[in-house]
Amino acid sequence: MAGRQELKDEVAAFKRRRILEEAAHLFFLSGYEGTTLDEVAQRLHVTKPYLYSCFQNKAEILYDICEAGIRHALDALDASLASPGSASSRLDAVVRQVASIVIEKREYVIVYQREEKNLSKTDARHIRELRKHFDHQLALLLAEGCDGGEFDCVADRSLTATTISGIISWLPSWYVPGGRLTKDQVIEETLLIIRRIVLARKRREK
Repeated sequence: MAGRQELKDEVAAFKRRRILEEAAHLFFLSGYEGTTLDEVAQRLHVTKPYLYSCFQNKAEILYDICEAGIRHALDALDASLASPGSASSRLDAVVRQVASIVIEKREYVIVYQREEKNLSKTDARHIRELRKHFDHQLALLLAEGCDGGEFDCVADRSLTATTISGIISWLPSWYVPGGRLTKDQVIEETLLIIRRIVLARKRREK
């Protein structure tokens, strides 16, 4: 019975993921208000009742799309913070991993930035709390680096953390697939910018 339930859960998760992928693409192209559930169903070659078997309504789909990016980013942040190494090496890992995620999920992130206004107040507040948690954890890493002499001791670490997360969150708008810079080049350029913000002057001058 346990194996059967696990299989059902995997199938349900796959169905939800595919719906989110197609809905995110349509929301990205035509906007949340300009996309109907009929169009999402057509993209998936399913019926609208199929969508309702996974989501209550279009608003719930939008919420899951908007939450997905920050959830993946938090997972990457937690993994980097738990890894061994210096504060600067862990910050590098955070930037590389989170930047990679937001670029890979660029349509999700851009949909959130454009469509946050269409979230319910409760849903919007929940996602903002997740983003605040991300910034708080990043500020703790900055504090560790400052205390250890690796980073410049900025006056407001929370503001610096928010600035760094803001730079990363806008990468999906800056990066253009097939553009002048590859994904890896964009990530490395972003890492250089952030290093200039936080690395101690004596380390930068070497």
